[in-house]
Amino acid sequence: MCVTGKGGREHALAWAFARAGHDVVVTPGNPGIPWSVRSDPLDVDADLFVLGPDDHVVDGLGDRLRARGRVVFGPGAEGGQLEGSKAWMKALLAEARVPTARFGSFTELEPAKAFMRTLHGAVVVKTDYLALGKGVLVTSSYDEAVADAAAKLAKGAIVVEECMRGPEASLFAVCDGERAVALPVCQDHKRVGDGDTGPNTGGMGAYSPVPFVTDAVVDQAMERCVLPTLHALQQRGIDYRGVLYAGLMLTDEGPKIVEYNVRFGDPEAQVLLPRFVSDPAELLLEAAEGKLRSTPAFGADAAVTVALCSEGYPEAPRTGDAIQGLDDAESVEGVTVFCAGVGEGMVTAGGRVLNVTAVAPTIADARARVYEAVGKISWPGMHHRTDIARSAL
Repeated sequence: MCVTGKGGREHALAWAFARAGHDVVVTPGNPGIPWSVRSDPLDVDADLFVLGPDDHVVDGLGDRLRARGRVVFGPGAEGGQLEGSKAWMKALLAEARVPTARFGSFTELEPAKAFMRTLHGAVVVKTDYLALGKGVLVTSSYDEAVADAAAKLAKGAIVVEECMRGPEASLFAVCDGERAVALPVCQDHKRVGDGDTGPNTGGMGAYSPVPFVTDAVVDQAMERCVLPTLHALQQRGIDYRGVLYAGLMLTDEGPKIVEYNVRFGDPEAQVLLPRFVSDPAELLLEAAEGKLRSTPAFGADAAVTVALCSEGYPEAPRTGDAIQGLDDAESVEGVTVFCAGVGEGMVTAGGRVLNVTAVAPTIADARARVYEAVGKISWPGMHHRTDIARSAL
């Protein structure tokens, strides 16, 4: 098996596949991922390719691999537009009558400002292009929204939305082009600071399961959101084989789509994959072959992950600091450390450096374990949130 990418999500995927007994490589990986190889994925021989990051999907790596006869879990570039273009995604949702926020797509500032003035309450400004999970501003200040829109328009188109209200949750559905099966719900923590303060990031931590999201809510989200989206893709001739990551807002009117991503979430994969008791690779292979038939099985244990970040993240992360305490952290019961931004010699090489994940019978126990392990790791300027999963208690 071959996982493409180099971050914590890819480490978690490879770890889960290896735990199930599969031979796996990660390309290009990083020095903290033991299965890393430097080969171009097009030159790797594997029975299944799993696309990790969004840019691999949007750039058409899946199409190039399939053209060589490879079996790929991950959509082609056409399906990748769900994440690659917020405007394309919102237009598809409108066509499929999937509930979502009222929105407008813009290439010029003045029409965007006029639309903002029609919204009541907070305004959401998003890039229409990939922004590594940091292309969203939510603000109650009209002036701040205008300034952010102007800055983003200098690089490309934007989408402006009304701000929906309610708790958020991440629902992952494995799709084979026609059918889809839901995986357990996770909740991500996007803002850099405790109490959901500071700028948005790629994700500061996550937990699963989410106590307030019932099976009935998941069924409703699948029926009203995920399956109509998959059908709309089929209507456009898009054979979507991969994971459909639905960012949900649980409003008083029911679940609504905040956005779709076309790959496993990061850091949600780091709490989702350790909960599998069935073989995740077999499930993804069935979907990639268009023959989804298995029902995945998950343990009752909870999982919590905390991202450890470099000084200056998310604006200007410092790199090159030596990481200490990894072995001590993994000596804590139920803890696995997934390496994200790690360079040669085990030094920091990115903004989110490590994802410390703990599995335990309850969320409270998993939180206790994960923060015990976090306390054993250090490097100059390291920072993290101290309240991941606290709201679930």
